[in-house]
Amino acid sequence: MEKELLLQVKNLNIEFHDHLIPETVVYDFDLELREGEIVGLVGESGSGKSMSALAIAGLLSRRDMKKRGQILFHDTDLLSCGRDVLRKIQGNEIGIIFQEPMTSLNPVRKIGWQVEESLRIHTDLSRTERYQRAIEMLKSVELEDAERIYHQYPHELSGGMRQRVMIAAAMICNPRILIADEPTTALDVTIQAQIVELLKRMNKEKQTAILFISHDLSLVKQLCERVIVMQGGYVVETGAVQEIFDAPKEDYTRKLIAAIPKVVRKNA
Repeated sequence: MEKELLLQVKNLNIEFHDHLIPETVVYDFDLELREGEIVGLVGESGSGKSMSALAIAGLLSRRDMKKRGQILFHDTDLLSCGRDVLRKIQGNEIGIIFQEPMTSLNPVRKIGWQVEESLRIHTDLSRTERYQRAIEMLKSVELEDAERIYHQYPHELSGGMRQRVMIAAAMICNPRILIADEPTTALDVTIQAQIVELLKRMNKEKQTAILFISHDLSLVKQLCERVIVMQGGYVVETGAVQEIFDAPKEDYTRKLIAAIPKVVRKNA
């Protein structure tokens, strides 16, 4: 049985108007995302992948830029709906985690307050219920001593711990879709692998659809079922991950695959 279609992006175009000459950064972007699916969105810096993701999350300014097309979450067009409708979806139905949690987390607010933020906005839970849910969520992202971390500030945690906090905050309302925008870039290889495994587990347990944005094709191969390759604002190739890796059609995709570091094992 085919899984439920959660998100459909049709002919998305994004054009900036904050310079003398308008600049288009995304051209005719299309995407379908189904329940429980993990889709990779890859390309070098400036390819348009993060702009597309921010548009889906409703985080692009409504001033200084022009957006055309449709971003349909069920029957709601996130490009044209009112701000009140968008706010009900953001953090509740669609969660997002960013590349650098130190700039995304508020340095003067304790971890618990920040993890609970979506609960304060989208639920009527009491303070005690929010605390209990936050502790459960911190534990579910494999943070030891969740009660202590709840009362700490972001600067008191390591980079990997902060990224787990971001995932906890994004997942606390059990969103249908999680957008992960370069969530492992600032982390070392060992912690990267742990975060990828955590995303896999949460996807499997909760059937959360994940849009995983990265320039690292090796991570996409580990995590995703389908991949969309972007260059210069255009989608240049899309397909099942294994097909793209085994038989890439475009030169740009072949170059990205060739750039994956090879592990050379020396004989003992």
